[in-house]
Amino acid sequence: MHSPLLAGLGLGLSLIIAIGAQNAFVLRQGLRREHVFWVVAICALSDAVLIGLGIWGLGAIIESADVLLVVVRIGGAAFLIWYGVRSAMRAWRPGTLNAESSGSALPLRSAVATVLALTWLNPHVYLDTVVLLGSIGATYGDSRWLFGLGAMLGSVVWFTALGYGSRLLRPLFAKPIAWRILDAGIALVMFAIATSLLLGL
Repeated sequence: MHSPLLAGLGLGLSLIIAIGAQNAFVLRQGLRREHVFWVVAICALSDAVLIGLGIWGLGAIIESADVLLVVVRIGGAAFLIWYGVRSAMRAWRPGTLNAESSGSALPLRSAVATVLALTWLNPHVYLDTVVLLGSIGATYGDSRWLFGLGAMLGSVVWFTALGYGSRLLRPLFAKPIAWRILDAGIALVMFAIATSLLLGL
């Protein structure tokens, strides 16, 4: 039986590392070496709060209803398949990542306000962390807190690596092929987790 901690880590990472406005901003700040600690900390802490709400709030409610649990598995698998298809499409037809590292310095207050807005005003973050992770976490019963811990760990690892490691990856991610490989990997993980959910019915 696979570990709830590793399952949470894998799903958390897969959801977080999809290319988007938040990651582009963290990457930009990392390339510029501006307020990296605060940007990374806010992203990781926000995810921890949202994941916790899902695991110990919504997840507990869904766990009490067997029928809802089946619906959650099917709905979660469908969402993951859709997400995987979207990632695969990005890998097939990549867009342009806007992580411009030039320009004037961004004040700390502006950086904090920007990362808070990108995190809390994004409707997808509630679907991914509160609803999806919370609901899937509920399927692990008493071990759901390990699943949530794994997802939180994935957030910390990713944002830390992106924020502090981006300066080393700048030459690599200047090439579209790097993002295509990343998105292809995300798609494979999504399909694998969706399959495991459906097989667990």
